[in-house]
Amino acid sequence: MTNFFLTAFNSRKMNTKKIFLSAIIMIGFMFNMNAQKIAIVDINEILSTLPDYKVAETELDRISAEWRQQIAVEFDKVKSLYNKFQAEQVLLSAEDKAKKEEEILKKEAEVRELQKQKFGPEGELFTKRQEMVSPIQEKVFAAIEAYAADKGFDIILDKGGASGILFTNPEFDKTADLKKRLNIKN
Repeated sequence: MTNFFLTAFNSRKMNTKKIFLSAIIMIGFMFNMNAQKIAIVDINEILSTLPDYKVAETELDRISAEWRQQIAVEFDKVKSLYNKFQAEQVLLSAEDKAKKEEEILKKEAEVRELQKQKFGPEGELFTKRQEMVSPIQEKVFAAIEAYAADKGFDIILDKGGASGILFTNPEFDKTADLKKRLNIKN
């Protein structure tokens, strides 16, 4: 019985030591975190107010709409071929049916390939976006780096992106300062 109490007492003593040690570590982290300067900016807001970015986005939207229209026309042609086939299929031989079906499938595959060329992960729209938007983004990120160096910030977070920030103190939002640095007028 005495052994049981000693084990329970030692176990409690160990838990108390663990809790105390954890508390000391947490306090150390809190003091360390207080030493860091953090800023919050909204990259999307900054980019959307840059004239160069607006021009690039407008051009990309125009190109994208044009390509979508072109692909829609091609899909309409496939649909027309299919409707024509449906209407004539009763009159066609088995061999002619197979040829028509193959023709329709081939045309559909061509249109899907065109769609992939234009809008796929490595497609023309992606490449065009990289050409037009990357230099603008690089300019903004360089301004952020310079701002962090000038003001002594350790961390700058993007509240406009998918960073998962649910609350920020408004005094940390330095979007206006960066817009001023980039000579952006509201």
